[in-house]
Amino acid sequence: MGLMDRVREQAAQLAQKTQEAAQEGRVMLDQAQARRRADAMFRDLGAAVYAERTGRGGPDGAAKIDRLVKALSRQEAEQGLGDSGSQPSGKEDSGPPPPAGENSPPPSAGQSSGPTTGMP
Repeated sequence: MGLMDRVREQAAQLAQKTQEAAQEGRVMLDQAQARRRADAMFRDLGAAVYAERTGRGGPDGAAKIDRLVKALSRQEAEQGLGDSGSQPSGKEDSGPPPPAGENSPPPSAGQSSGPTTGMP
């Protein structure tokens, strides 16, 4: 193998590594953008729920909450929420999880369900 063949081979390897690095950069950028969009929607959803629960929600408060929940579900299904733990799954949840205490399993033996006082 001649010197020029080795140079061409190394150049091809370098070009492939450069393309791989660029692809990884695009993935990271997409995740960051998805995270920013999801964060903004979560913030707006929290503000809308807070306003609704404190009696300061407008006449369209419930509709706004529904729109934001649907938008977040769509975002999660299409692009994830931008974190490594929530990749797009292609399926949507059937609904929000139940509030704490509802339909949750009873504490296992040795665990108490009430507050602890620090005394045996």
